[in-house]
Amino acid sequence: MAITMTQAASDRVRAFLDNRGKGIGLRLGVRTSGCSGMAYVLEFADELQEGDQVFEYDDVKVIVDGKSLLYLEGTELDFVKEGLNEGFQFNNPNVSSECGCGESFNV
Repeated sequence: MAITMTQAASDRVRAFLDNRGKGIGLRLGVRTSGCSGMAYVLEFADELQEGDQVFEYDDVKVIVDGKSLLYLEGTELDFVKEGLNEGFQFNNPNVSSECGCGESFNV
């Protein structure tokens, strides 16, 4: 399995990287946080680190460290617009529960 990305997410990440003017891709990870235990982390990646796994879709790289990959394996990254709200959405098959506010999850 791998990390996948929808066309909408790929387009949005490419636009962010173009506006930023540098970067090799998007780093996706998890950290301990929130009421359910884990939270997603998205940040720009300027270089690869040892142990990183790289998944590429439509010339956009998603970079995941080995520790985070345990929790993210099979996740699809999407970008959705609902009315005035827009943002990235994580379709993670490993999630067993989420907090009520939607900011954190448990595996």
